[in-house]
Amino acid sequence: MNDDFFSQYLSYVSETEVPVFFHRWAAISGLGAYLGRDFHFSHGHFTVNTNVYCMLIGNPGTRKSTAIKMMKQLLIKAGYTTIAADKTTKEKFLLDLSGDDLKDSEDILTANLFGDSVNGHPRECFIMADEFNDFFGNGNIEFISLLGTLWDYSGTYSSRVKNSKSVSIYNPTISILGGNTPTGFSIAFPTDILGQGFFSRLLLIYGEPSGRKIPFPKAPSQELTDSLVKQLTAIKAIVHGEASLTSAAEKLLSHIYTSWKGLPDVRFESYSNRRFTHLLKLCLIHSAATASIKITHETVIYANTVLHYTEHFMSKALGEFGKAKHSDVSHKIMQLLESEVKVYSLKEIWKHVHNDLEKMNDLAELLRNLVAAEKIIGATGGFLARRKLLEETDVSGTVDFSFLTQEEKEKLA
Repeated sequence: MNDDFFSQYLSYVSETEVPVFFHRWAAISGLGAYLGRDFHFSHGHFTVNTNVYCMLIGNPGTRKSTAIKMMKQLLIKAGYTTIAADKTTKEKFLLDLSGDDLKDSEDILTANLFGDSVNGHPRECFIMADEFNDFFGNGNIEFISLLGTLWDYSGTYSSRVKNSKSVSIYNPTISILGGNTPTGFSIAFPTDILGQGFFSRLLLIYGEPSGRKIPFPKAPSQELTDSLVKQLTAIKAIVHGEASLTSAAEKLLSHIYTSWKGLPDVRFESYSNRRFTHLLKLCLIHSAATASIKITHETVIYANTVLHYTEHFMSKALGEFGKAKHSDVSHKIMQLLESEVKVYSLKEIWKHVHNDLEKMNDLAELLRNLVAAEKIIGATGGFLARRKLLEETDVSGTVDFSFLTQEEKEKLA
């Protein structure tokens, strides 16, 4: 699929310091938002749309903001304008989405960007927040719950907001491409989120620095930009209506659904129950990337490969969030040990976390727990991170790593 939208986009952004996987998910969520409800899949009594919720997670300097802003610029050039404000509240978000908070002609113009729910048109909004905590604050359970509810909402969503004002929103279609650090994620979201619907709908996209150093990046040529914009508009013109499945694709999807055993990390139990819907969304988007409304056997393998690869790193993205006392310190230890393939002595680790613990005995206990959890290995002279390999044989016939770039494949080793 060298001529699909994703291949073209990854080539377009190749001369950046951004991890390729961040660019890939920016493109996936961007194309999904761009299609809105134009392209869907009928799944029993429900409809699966192309919108996705994903968050790029990496340490500071991983270039999350760059990935998000580059996709944002391209979408705007392609005529997409329903992008959320950089910072908002739950009430203001609903008012903007409904278009009911109209005070003057400028507000009316802004509201029209989201469509006209009064006339029965779906209301769209793409949350592109490279600093996600700035978007809705920290620990905002009500806003988190709302976003979970709106993920694949069908019909008219009604709510009473400030000053007893009611809003009605027809077929709200929300997409999320956020950016965060593991520490920022733990600040923004209380651990209670693990049992909420929003968390099962959120894909955590983990990335590490690409290693590329480009002091003076070059702007893409206007020709390349115009070509991608043309490709996007052509996709939107062709890809609409209900997607169909080939018999081979249907058989493969059934096999994946019935044989998938779930993620070993118990924190993702709610995600595991919704995994198949995520896969169907990715199948829709990857089919659209080839300007086709037919989901083929190859499309399913491509989509499942991307999802399988994403899942492999989701525990790493979450770090020690939602675990025991000193989980933040355990996360710092794991970051240190995973930063380089070497044995770290107890003294070296203590230097890294001594400001977070009262005594070295606390560190020794944390290390024993990490060994017991098979996160690290006790080695001669210290400790070594246990590196889990993603084996293709575990999912024989359902993934094909040749769809990934060389940089992505190297992260598996």
